[in-house]
Amino acid sequence: MVDFDEHIARALIARHAAREGPLLPILHDLQAEFGWIPEEAVRLVAHVLNLSRAEVHGVVSFYHDFRDAPEPRPVLKLCRAESCQARGADALAVHAEAVAGDRIAIETVYCLGLCSVGPNALTGRDHLHARLDAGAIDALVAAL
Repeated sequence: MVDFDEHIARALIARHAAREGPLLPILHDLQAEFGWIPEEAVRLVAHVLNLSRAEVHGVVSFYHDFRDAPEPRPVLKLCRAESCQARGADALAVHAEAVAGDRIAIETVYCLGLCSVGPNALTGRDHLHARLDAGAIDALVAAL
């Protein structure tokens, strides 16, 4: 997680502002950069896109992937898409929750793009983990 920086936020917003339907790409970039979407960013996005703060906040609060507050714990995003489910991701999710306890946030995502080598997980912004089993989850949780 990075502290909010208005200059970085403005650059991320400018990257998409001229596109058709720029709100979701902007919010995804802000979430990826800061780990959450601060109120300052909501105000800035609303101003640049000529939307109300309520409209932007409504989108942030509607989608489960966006946070309006920082997550203090490390996050393990576990894929629960059909391909990973077929390879035991549901049971693995139960195991991950039990092992992580309150120390690690376990989040569900739907498809990390590694369907042939599932179950998969994501840690940090870009650390993909494939062919997971209970032992691999134990190691990931211990490393986080």
